[in-house]
Amino acid sequence: MVLRAEAVSHRFCVAPMMEWTDRHCRYFLRLLSARAFLYTEMVTADAVLYGNRERVLGFSHAEHPLGLQLGGCDPEKLAAASRIGADYGYDEINLNVGCPSDRVQSGRFGACLMAEPNLVAECVVAMGASAGVPVTVKCRIGIDDQDAEESLDRFIETVAPTGCSTFIVHARKAWLQGLSPKENRDVPPLDYARVYRLKARRVELAIVINGGIGSLEAAAAQLAHVDGAMLGRAAYADPYLLASVDRVLFGAEEEQPSRLEVLDRFMPYVADELARGARLNQMTRHILGLFHGQPRARAFRRYLAEHAHLEGAGIEVLEAARRIVAGEGRVAVAAE
Repeated sequence: MVLRAEAVSHRFCVAPMMEWTDRHCRYFLRLLSARAFLYTEMVTADAVLYGNRERVLGFSHAEHPLGLQLGGCDPEKLAAASRIGADYGYDEINLNVGCPSDRVQSGRFGACLMAEPNLVAECVVAMGASAGVPVTVKCRIGIDDQDAEESLDRFIETVAPTGCSTFIVHARKAWLQGLSPKENRDVPPLDYARVYRLKARRVELAIVINGGIGSLEAAAAQLAHVDGAMLGRAAYADPYLLASVDRVLFGAEEEQPSRLEVLDRFMPYVADELARGARLNQMTRHILGLFHGQPRARAFRRYLAEHAHLEGAGIEVLEAARRIVAGEGRVAVAAE
């Protein structure tokens, strides 16, 4: 039986981030916020169709609401991959039209598809017909020498009639030549106003803004102009900011968990995954920022960095790191 979130909101989202938002990371982030919308790393349609599906697509149902981000440009392959993703239980399928890496460009997908809105529309139609769950698009405001005003409007006007009603817009251009993927996250100037104009022009669409949003306060400020805000690196580096999301952005009345409570809730998951053959550092690498700005945070990170990667490292390593950051016992003294 497929289990999905009953109600999905894009008011606050955590960005799909390659090599970061894997299933361990997402489970951890879900302990901080019950309502933030989470995304997988980008997965190519070919990886879904021909790879190890459980490794590529597997997730805990605790991660809902959760979207699967796909990369590709072949409508038939994307349709088949979307159907598989929907059968796995994802709440949404998202098409990547924003990644600028050379590897992605060589496969004719990602940001280079901003130049081919008709092809994107074909892909979204096929995906929607096959998946039976919402299909969304994550894009840029433009690429290279495109006029961001004209090109973004043309892109949205072409893709929206396919039934795609939610667009996540990174408020920067992508430069496909001359800038690395890392530089494309920082060098092209942010143009939030361009995204605001898109929302004002297309009020019927759900527009989520992404790019350069570094705090929960900044995300909340964006909601005066658009329907949702997406954080990426800031949410990964300082994940505890998600602990305030449900209360601040969704009006929830549940008590906010402490950092130590989050860590304690993560430990049974870690123990279960270790028993299934996962390595400790595959999970602990995602929690290094949990105590960001707190006493003994550096000692906590150092202990995990030095011990979690060792062969046979088990839950006792994480328990020792907890004692360090809590200021308990001899381990903490030694770590200082």
